[in-house]
Amino acid sequence: MHFSRRHLTLITQLIIVGITSSCSLNNVKQDNSLKNFFDDNKVDGCFAMFDNVRAEFTIYNIQRDTARFLPASTFKIMNSLIAMQTGRVVDDSTVIKWDGITRKNANWNQDLTVGQAFKFSSVPHFQEIARRIGRDTMQMWLDSVKYGNMKIGTHIDSFWLDNSLKISPDEQLGLMKKLYFDQLPFQKRVMQVVRNMMIQEDNANYRLSYKTGWGFNEQGHSIGWMVGWIEESRHPYFFVLNIETPDTDADIVSIRKNILTGILTQMGFFKGKM
Repeated sequence: MHFSRRHLTLITQLIIVGITSSCSLNNVKQDNSLKNFFDDNKVDGCFAMFDNVRAEFTIYNIQRDTARFLPASTFKIMNSLIAMQTGRVVDDSTVIKWDGITRKNANWNQDLTVGQAFKFSSVPHFQEIARRIGRDTMQMWLDSVKYGNMKIGTHIDSFWLDNSLKISPDEQLGLMKKLYFDQLPFQKRVMQVVRNMMIQEDNANYRLSYKTGWGFNEQGHSIGWMVGWIEESRHPYFFVLNIETPDTDADIVSIRKNILTGILTQMGFFKGKM
């Protein structure tokens, strides 16, 4: 098994800080049975989970887990954190005006609060937020958090979509853990607001929080993301799902949700017994 020390940020972080005395690469399990979920949906990809209680990783496709890809709309997490921290927006209730350009997604063609723009994953509204933040401030926070390759490129309002900025699934997993435990360099209030925006399902058995992403790499392949955590019995389990396909007709929205639901179900989640 080969691990890149440069990219395995969460794994090496846990070893260095010594969250548990037994934390080592022996706590990393490669689960190749998860390949079936990707094959059934005709996509390539990887999945990783960190069980915070046991300090154990479960990973499918370690090579891909440490490779970097455009974050697409998963960057809305970081964009929101920076915007609220710097006062470009107050909180999730701040209204971002519609720019008047009609787009295919009808939900985007209106004024939206930050929370609504996050829910609808509105590209134009978050492009406006990025422009408000500005290049210098954005770069400072990318550097502070060490977000992926930390590159903005030419355009302040599209660098997370045009393959300038890239981040690995492993780095995304580390970011989720830090966000959950208030370990990022943002105000706790800001991180709490963003965590609340990420909640997708909340019932007596579990709470599922995530952000999705969908973009295209340099080869024109679709890249899909789901990053977040599931909580059962007050314990968080952090996960990252990354998929890729050259099929332009692939229903990325359905595929990524099907894979995530299938994997979590196989692992025993959704019953409140974890």
